[in-house]
Amino acid sequence: MTDLRIDDVETVIVDVPMRRAHRFAKAGMSTQPVLYVFVRTAGGVTGVGEGAVPGGPWWGGESVETMQVIVEKYLAPVLLGRRVDDVPVILRDCADVVAANLFAKNAVEVALHDAWARHLGVPVHTLLGGAVRTSVEVTWALGTETADVVADEALAKLDSGLHTSFKLKMGALDPVDDVARVVSVAEKLASTAGVRVDINARWDRLTSLTHLPALADAGVEMVEQPVPGHDVDAMAAIAAALPIPVMADESLRTPADALRLAQTRAAGIFAVKTTKSGGLRASRAIGEIAAAAGIPCYAATSIETPIGTAASLHAACANPASAWGSELFGPLLLAEEMLVDPLVYDADGLHLPDGPGLGVELDPAKVRAFRRS
Repeated sequence: MTDLRIDDVETVIVDVPMRRAHRFAKAGMSTQPVLYVFVRTAGGVTGVGEGAVPGGPWWGGESVETMQVIVEKYLAPVLLGRRVDDVPVILRDCADVVAANLFAKNAVEVALHDAWARHLGVPVHTLLGGAVRTSVEVTWALGTETADVVADEALAKLDSGLHTSFKLKMGALDPVDDVARVVSVAEKLASTAGVRVDINARWDRLTSLTHLPALADAGVEMVEQPVPGHDVDAMAAIAAALPIPVMADESLRTPADALRLAQTRAAGIFAVKTTKSGGLRASRAIGEIAAAAGIPCYAATSIETPIGTAASLHAACANPASAWGSELFGPLLLAEEMLVDPLVYDADGLHLPDGPGLGVELDPAKVRAFRRS
């Protein structure tokens, strides 16, 4: 029988250039730093997971540098000598050693599942209960640039045939100016593409109730996280007041968060990110709560490379509640292809890869080229 014992854990930071800068309400990025975690077994199988945050520690409190320390100093000793299929107990023991740090734990947890599935010769989604779909639609995210800039980018992406919906970042401008900017874009894309917005938790309840109706009137389909993550009461009030759904992101990290949001009717859509939730199993639990509550899910992104994107894709395809598509566009925003064989994007969305584990293979030459010294 193949030896499932973990005998090595390695971390590598890479800095991958992007095709264009991406700007959020509080930060921007032109290069995406990523932590890869490699889990190797005595049986000769290697699993890989990815730790990535959108634009640095402003969003989730972690960075690739903090993740690397947490994994190397605290989590790797928990893994060594354990069976790679002993995932629930390993995760429990990791939680006993390290609180929070869900982005770092995600990288480890995905690597464990990748290695375990490769030992079994099955795709990762099999370990999550099996796939209910083989692809997800992909929304293209736009930054906080001017209306003309983001509209031009959206129209060019429409011509590619890969995207029919776009999400605009808000929160960097005065609300009046920001709303006018989005209304202008929505008018330019009217009847040709769906428009959504993400305020990155920058507004308060009054600002949201004052200005969001204008976005709904302009045809915006959905608003993501208008208020800080902790203010679930405000989310509920906004959700009740608007004729369009409110999507929870910063308010939703754990299955317990999902339960509270469902109970308070504070969100009409759940943004599920394996990165922010600590991995595939927590994402599956969030999806199960969403399905029970009749809340659709959206496979969100931290702008991962294809490794993290593939992990999120497996989770989304195994989630019966993933009815709102995805934002798994990270690999398309990167200037370099990190895989031997790229993920497949077409007019039907992003497709599950074939093969065991995550179904993808990192290009060793690209890892060497962008490895941080």
